Amino acid sequence: MRLRSDSFGGPHAGRRLAVALLLLAVAALCALTLGTPHVPVRALPAALTGGDDLAAVVVGELRLPRLMLAVVAGACLGAAGLVLQEALRNQLAVPEMLGVSSGAALGVAAPLVLAVSIPALVQPLLALAGATVGGALTLLAAGIGRSPSAVLLTGAAVAAALQSGLLVMMVLADQLDLQLIYRYLLGSLSGRTWDDVSGLWPWLLVAVPALVLCAPVLAVLRLGDEDAQALGVRPHRARFAALAVSVVLIAPVVAVCGPVAWVGFLAPQLARRLDPSGDAVRWLPWSALWGAVVVVVADLPARLALAPVETPVGAWTALLCVPAGVLLLRSGRRARRNPKEPAPHGGPGTPAPDGRPGVPQSKEAVR
Repeated sequence: MRLRSDSFGGPHAGRRLAVALLLLAVAALCALTLGTPHVPVRALPAALTGGDDLAAVVVGELRLPRLMLAVVAGACLGAAGLVLQEALRNQLAVPEMLGVSSGAALGVAAPLVLAVSIPALVQPLLALAGATVGGALTLLAAGIGRSPSAVLLTGAAVAAALQSGLLVMMVLADQLDLQLIYRYLLGSLSGRTWDDVSGLWPWLLVAVPALVLCAPVLAVLRLGDEDAQALGVRPHRARFAALAVSVVLIAPVVAVCGPVAWVGFLAPQLARRLDPSGDAVRWLPWSALWGAVVVVVADLPARLALAPVETPVGAWTALLCVPAGVLLLRSGRRARRNPKEPAPHGGPGTPAPDGRPGVPQSKEAVR
């Protein structure tokens, strides 16, 4: 089974896709034009096609790679969040609560504090190793046969332990390294170049095919472990595979941007809310798309709200994603508890054709 061309399916898929792409396009236009210096929209095509003036340098070498990195990072985090939530059958299963993001951040921050010279190409490998260790510790500590809720609770404990390790690194760091680590741990797109963007593509070439193969298995895991086994899927191995796919998606992003928090929580909620009747195969592209929208939109106040000082984008994603995700989660649960199913016509409380409450009719009235 594979992702089909109608993965954005649904009765109103075209309209929802148009809205999401329009929102992404408006945010991208603002990202390329707003700031110091301001680039007018009419001058944007000339700046994108190259040139030696200031607008071409600012747009082509600073703002455009930052925008591309925001899109790729958001898509990876949104897809990884959906993979983890579907594999554990828990909508609170996010990278921040499973030790994946904290492990990746610790793997990148430790060499910096310990004054170990690491080439830029090796940093994703360190993040990959840290994320793998964090996720594996969560699954092993929770027990292979435990419930998804036990995995989530254990993951929160593992994430707290890894964050304590990050605090130790911050205590050992000097003043300059402390500022770099602090900004990195909050997630930042500041100062990113085309080299940072190009460093993500080899990982995406590995992650995207694995993600396509993983999506149908996630739809089976949603049925429960017993039903999945009956259909030929081994749940424990499938969860390890889902963790591996999410690690490959998250680690390169964390290596470049830092842990951009809670994007993997909100994006799957938006995907489910806009396509309630779908499954993991249909939600996956939606989650990636909304993840990209969230990061691009959050980067605007991160760059402009306190200009000329830039704030970390991870702080703005946390401010946006946590309350919005909680509201979507609560409203979705309330809708499932109180389904609006119309009563049969003519039953008690059902309006009659003339607008009056329906009353069961007697045989005499029928005659």
